[in-house]
Amino acid sequence: MPSLRRLLAPAVLAAALPIPAAHADAPIIQTRFTADPAPLVHDGVVYLYTSHDEDDADGFKMLDWRLYSSTDMANWTDRGEVASLKTFPWANQANDAWAPQVVARNGKFYLYTPITVAGSPRNVIAVAVADTPAGPFRDVLGKPLIAPGEGFFDPTVWIDKDGQAYLYWGNPDLWYVKLNRDMVSYAGPITKVQPRITDYQEGPWFYERKGRYYMAFASTCCSEGIGYAMSPTPTGPWTYKGPIMDHDTRATGNHPGIIDYKGGSYLFGFSYELNFALTPIHHERRSVSVAKFSYNADGTIPNLGWWDKASAPQIGTLDPYARVEAETIAWTSRIKRDRDRPYAWTPGVITAQDDRGSVYVTRTADRSYIKVAGVDFGTAGAKTFRASVAKGTPDAKIELRLDRVDGALIGTLPVGAADQWREASAAVSGASGVHDLYLVFRGGNAASLVDVDYWRFDR
Repeated sequence: MPSLRRLLAPAVLAAALPIPAAHADAPIIQTRFTADPAPLVHDGVVYLYTSHDEDDADGFKMLDWRLYSSTDMANWTDRGEVASLKTFPWANQANDAWAPQVVARNGKFYLYTPITVAGSPRNVIAVAVADTPAGPFRDVLGKPLIAPGEGFFDPTVWIDKDGQAYLYWGNPDLWYVKLNRDMVSYAGPITKVQPRITDYQEGPWFYERKGRYYMAFASTCCSEGIGYAMSPTPTGPWTYKGPIMDHDTRATGNHPGIIDYKGGSYLFGFSYELNFALTPIHHERRSVSVAKFSYNADGTIPNLGWWDKASAPQIGTLDPYARVEAETIAWTSRIKRDRDRPYAWTPGVITAQDDRGSVYVTRTADRSYIKVAGVDFGTAGAKTFRASVAKGTPDAKIELRLDRVDGALIGTLPVGAADQWREASAAVSGASGVHDLYLVFRGGNAASLVDVDYWRFDR
């Protein structure tokens, strides 16, 4: 996990650090506060749905759900907002866009999430549907799927081998119901799991693997780690197996998501690392991380400790000769301004979404940067760099550096004044082999030097 000194002064320290093997940084998203990770593997891509803590959140302040995608577990592309409280006009519009999960069935994608009904403090579970993983999702019922109840939140869904879908949820009790094949209605009773699973608190993640059923969860508050139980059937009995991550004072909350992808197994969860990089005061501003692990021979899961002891190596490399969305990021220098410590701030990029849903990079202040991990330039190397840019200031430029923020300079793209989107290009040299690529923004004191939509190299 990046230390505070790396977060606050990357340029000063980079020259003294060895070049690491490409891996997923922790947290994997730095441009926003994200929580409640819900990964979905579809057509060879990991789609990571998250809830979103607002920058000024003290307690929970959550208005929408966001999507990130990756094919290498190290570089994550911001796909923008896929749903919000406005998706459910009958819901409380001021808050409560809590933990989601998306599942695919019959060519559709179903988003399950807890919200509160306008005028009621009690949670319900809602469902929305989309034609693609990136949405937009639309409300199909106009009402809750699961009616109001105490602790009715954090839904998790699994479609079993026989086609039966199960919906679990709940804090502090765990509940389930069988979904119909339409995925927007259910049959049979809502059942409470009894006895309560040892150390269970909330945030269940239900799945099957090699004939064994797993229930991972946020362990008893507070602080919360990640625990799990196993069962021979999809409805129990559940046997507690222990922690996947220990209770840790650095995280009052948690929420697991577990997948298999390209021959590896991965655990997603969250911490408060970026919040505490800004302020010693606890806020509900969380950040998602991922770790690779291997199941034991008996199907049990090892204890991974905490995010400072676990990570995920990059799978393969990134092709720089195909269009790369600028919001594809392994790490960025962004540190948000915070009301408690307004001086603890360094410039850094964020992503934005236009009216058409297109995501791009902005707030590129001087010395801010984007790191893209494991870029394979090949043996012949790159000759030209191109980028789609807009809103450039006269002195704006993008330095292209290898392996470190002050590493070998392979080219500089002069941006210049630009209002509308246009493609700018620059010659490069010395770009061959596999390297981490740093796009370093330079030029003047503007809050944002240039917006960037996409980039690519030419041979």
